[in-house]
Amino acid sequence: MENHDKQYIDIEVAYALPRNQILKRLSVPAGTTVTRAIILSEIITLFPDIDLAKNKLGIFSQFVDPETILRHRDRVEIYRAVIVNPKEMRRKRAMKKTTQNT
Repeated sequence: MENHDKQYIDIEVAYALPRNQILKRLSVPAGTTVTRAIILSEIITLFPDIDLAKNKLGIFSQFVDPETILRHRDRVEIYRAVIVNPKEMRRKRAMKKTTQNT
């Protein structure tokens, strides 16, 4: 979806769940913010649990302010809250491996 009109930029908006991911490609006006791109993508209508006041947002795995202006080919990412502490998850996997080996 290469857009050569300088007044528009091509971007992606991504949201991942444990078992699936949605990636929307769209052209937005130059000067569009992260929040506005998410609204334009209509991902919020597909996933009403997204709360732009609570969910962290990023561009290519880097946290950003919701009012950050997007650049051509940016990928906006909507992050979910961590449900399980990563350290606890590693500990449980290690325990499971240990019990399987005995």
